[in-house]
Amino acid sequence: MTIERYLEFSPEVAEAKASGKPIVALESTIISHGMPYPQNVEMAKTVEQIIRDNGAVPATIAIMDGKYKIGLSEADLERLATEKNVAKVSRRDLAEIIATKRIGATTVATTMIGAAFAGIKFFVTGGIGGVHRGFEETMDVSADLDELAQTPVTVICAGAKSILDLPRTLEYLETKGVPVVGYKTEVLPAFYTGTSPYRLNSHTDSVDTLASIVKTSEELGLNGGLLVVNPIPKEHELEASYIDSIIEKAVAEAEEKGIVGKDITPFLLGKIVELTEGKSLAANIQLVYNNAKVGAQIASSYNQL
Repeated sequence: MTIERYLEFSPEVAEAKASGKPIVALESTIISHGMPYPQNVEMAKTVEQIIRDNGAVPATIAIMDGKYKIGLSEADLERLATEKNVAKVSRRDLAEIIATKRIGATTVATTMIGAAFAGIKFFVTGGIGGVHRGFEETMDVSADLDELAQTPVTVICAGAKSILDLPRTLEYLETKGVPVVGYKTEVLPAFYTGTSPYRLNSHTDSVDTLASIVKTSEELGLNGGLLVVNPIPKEHELEASYIDSIIEKAVAEAEEKGIVGKDITPFLLGKIVELTEGKSLAANIQLVYNNAKVGAQIASSYNQL
């Protein structure tokens, strides 16, 4: 299959594949576009270690030198974190960035695609993209949602980023037939806070049940992914009314400045870090760590089936 020529596995991931160990994919946009240096590299290394500590092998994914890199070296991480003009790559940009041998960080959508190419079934991220506020005017919907509908990778996240229109995001996922299962929650977590008014159809307190759902979905030949929503730990969450008021301010400023499309999420997240004096960044890091732990546990459980 020609896809093999575009894949480059790190020694750790290649060994894990050969010996049948559980593997968990990680995105790279959070490193290049989501956090300042050097916190981004520290966070990436810590997340990888949490996955190892919970019985799985981490595979951070990025696009470099015309290849989908599945698992990054320390030099790759530094390059991704510090180089200027790292492209933020979604499905529409994928062929171009690989063909022109540019350096690209993978979003949720392109990490899912890379994981599926590499035979990796589980992927941990912070929050997924979704339906943007003001959708009626802009028609702005993240490619992450359609990817979940068509690519068989299980995504573990802390809900959709709370800068989005959460009820519309849930509705869109339902329309696309994407199962959304709460892990230890009956409502959709709202990224910086573990609760929201939006109830979920499904929830479980068991990683074994989640692994079993993934296995059954495969055996039934269902093509899409499973979305596992895992709330930020209570001790690290931000108070809902506090973070909501900050998000409103950030959204208003983005509108004033006419910021749209793929620039809006990095702008809003950066503005929220500024307005919360770093509290949102600390929460973001903690929720990723928590997702890494749960993702590794689900992957390990799946491996035993």
